[in-house]
Amino acid sequence: MRADKLYDAVVIGGGPAGLTAALYLARARYRVLVIEKEQFGGQIMITSEVVNYPGVGLASGAELTEIMRKQAEDFGAEFLLAEVTSLAPDGDIKTVHTTKGEVLCFGIIVATGAHPRMIGFEGEAEFRGHGVAYCATCDGEFFTGKEIFVVGGGFAAAEESVFLTKYGKHVTILVREEDFTCAKTVADEARNHPKISVLFETEVESVSGDTALKTIRYRNNATGKVTEYHAENGDTFGVFVFAGYEPETALIRDIVKFNEYGYVLTDNNRKTNIDGLYAAGDICEKNLRQVVTAVSDGAIAATELEKYAAAMQKKTGLIPKIPKAAKTEKTVQESHISDDGFFSAEVCAQLDSVFAKMERSLVLKLYLDEQPLSAELKEYIEAMANRTEKLSIRIAENAETEEYLPCVRICHEDGTETGLAFHGVPGGHEFASFVLGLYNAAGPGQPIDEQDRADIARITKPMEIQVLVTLSCTMCPELVTAAQKIAAENPNVTAEIYDVNHFQKLREQHRVMSVPCLVVNGEAISFGKKNLRQVLDLIPIPQKQ
Repeated sequence: MRADKLYDAVVIGGGPAGLTAALYLARARYRVLVIEKEQFGGQIMITSEVVNYPGVGLASGAELTEIMRKQAEDFGAEFLLAEVTSLAPDGDIKTVHTTKGEVLCFGIIVATGAHPRMIGFEGEAEFRGHGVAYCATCDGEFFTGKEIFVVGGGFAAAEESVFLTKYGKHVTILVREEDFTCAKTVADEARNHPKISVLFETEVESVSGDTALKTIRYRNNATGKVTEYHAENGDTFGVFVFAGYEPETALIRDIVKFNEYGYVLTDNNRKTNIDGLYAAGDICEKNLRQVVTAVSDGAIAATELEKYAAAMQKKTGLIPKIPKAAKTEKTVQESHISDDGFFSAEVCAQLDSVFAKMERSLVLKLYLDEQPLSAELKEYIEAMANRTEKLSIRIAENAETEEYLPCVRICHEDGTETGLAFHGVPGGHEFASFVLGLYNAAGPGQPIDEQDRADIARITKPMEIQVLVTLSCTMCPELVTAAQKIAAENPNVTAEIYDVNHFQKLREQHRVMSVPCLVVNGEAISFGKKNLRQVLDLIPIPQKQ
């Protein structure tokens, strides 16, 4: 086995736990690869203010984790955007199977985090995306000037309720317990806010409506009193659920041991029951799930894995070769864009790397009007095209044929359309997905599972996929990338992405109150982030004969 193909450690998950583990391992001169399927930073990315991380007075989740990622990178950690599909953790050399191929290593740290937990009240699943939401940062603006109900009594519920007062005319917090279960300072900020009411010992029984929420029914468990709130004059309201998280453990479900609540069991050094396999962060059994405990887990797991990797080097005689300059694949976030609207040196280097791999040239066809947003799109795309000869710009003479302007359509060199388009300006969290769309359209594109490729090929009738997003949403890019990949693979499919903040008509048509929203052939069929396989499972694909 070639030493330059082997890693001492693979860290699965790019949140605070995974980034800290990578930092510790790289600094100790072990070769480490961090694999993340969505974006480096994890769940904390959606937090607008972090005030309880020691040594940092105030920072956004994105700012804090970007510092962590940069520290790990500076010490030589490598990064890969891919989805881990399975593990083979037995033996001295372990295999991590990903959508971009196999990775070999001595040890593995699983730090895949958690996802928001659904409560299960009547109507919750039915109205998810039509009034029921789980991310204040992503969906708060949809409820500007409306009543908002928050379900939960922990840190997230209290903090996000205060954040939601920026949008809602009033926020009512429904707390099941007799009091908040978070720190008093956080609870008091919500309790004393003039736009917030708090109802303790209260649970949601049901929500109902037509295409959006019209009624919420909740019960006071102490008195038995049931209250119904009805939206007036055809209006609606929002229900934000902050009831904790469920661990993302599907990858290791049949490999390691769990407690009764589905969290991974480890020893004090974060080792699982499998030699060389560790767990860190929110997937672990522990009493407190905060950034500071995730960071602690990552450091502990990494320090223990250092010993294991050293023992494996000695046993096998193989010493992974650390590259002189670590090659990285990183998400491109809005914070990387310079103040003048163009791209920083770091982002330019990443763009140049992607453009160099593109097999074919593309034409970016712009449909513009007189609004300032069109001028912004034109400047944005010109700055990108100036980085490479493989991108050229064409201004459409028939812009009036587009209902939603401005728009950029990705075309082949001969002018025929690839089926990929973005309405608005592909900035913020959609910058990376737009660049990946270019890469997929030009080839060779992202690797794809053969079963997925076969399913895409079976789409023989025209299919229009629309994805409705906002640029602040961290959950949108994965669905966008999946839709674009399907369109890039099959000429019968189009994938049109819309920043719904600029297209009120489209937003109202599909009653969008949460993003991302997946629309297929004009019908909204799903809300929430989806990977390629999940999208294929939702859209109508002819079965094998």
